[in-house]
Amino acid sequence: MDPAILRLVVLMLASYLIGSIPMGVLAARFSGGPDPRTIGSGRTGGTNTLRALGRKWAVVVVTGDLLKGIIPVLLARAVTGGDPLAEVLCGGAAVAGAIWSVFVGFRSGRGVGTGVGTMLVIQPVAVLLATPVFVVVILLTHYVSLGSLLGSAAMFPAMLLVLMVVPVTPLPYVLYSAVGAALIWLAHADNIDRLLHGTERKFDLGLLAGKRPS
Repeated sequence: MDPAILRLVVLMLASYLIGSIPMGVLAARFSGGPDPRTIGSGRTGGTNTLRALGRKWAVVVVTGDLLKGIIPVLLARAVTGGDPLAEVLCGGAAVAGAIWSVFVGFRSGRGVGTGVGTMLVIQPVAVLLATPVFVVVILLTHYVSLGSLLGSAAMFPAMLLVLMVVPVTPLPYVLYSAVGAALIWLAHADNIDRLLHGTERKFDLGLLAGKRPS
């Protein structure tokens, strides 16, 4: 096998394993609190951790999820000398790991935090442009899932705006903003079904203010 291809395969595997680290499960074990998989949507991300363990551990999980996206892309950049295709492939592998973790039966989070982490390295301006969509939708509707769906969808047009200003933006970066969002939408398939049928669980904004998790 070509050494460059072998190196890329190893990087993608490492990225998947990093993305697979189930931060919410680890937080529950370290805190002695309930496993986030036992409540709400049964996922391991920041929202369920907030419901299960409170703000402090939710911050830990969200930070960890961001790092699960940041580290693989930076690693790919360092090893390959800044190959955009390698960076986005490793970013996608990390997001896939966050959604389908090998450590917890291939059902973990939704990949949102990890996806944002990858984009913070790839193009932080796009994250800055898309974040208001995520925040405003949640504040108006109280649906974190809807905010995640529309916020991730906003990443591609945000990248197109960046491309208009910085024409030298690598094409893999632009394509990744769409493919990464597609992965996140795929992970939200059950949420989309509940949103369409009016049965999706609303987010209690009081939890952000320190309200005790129920």
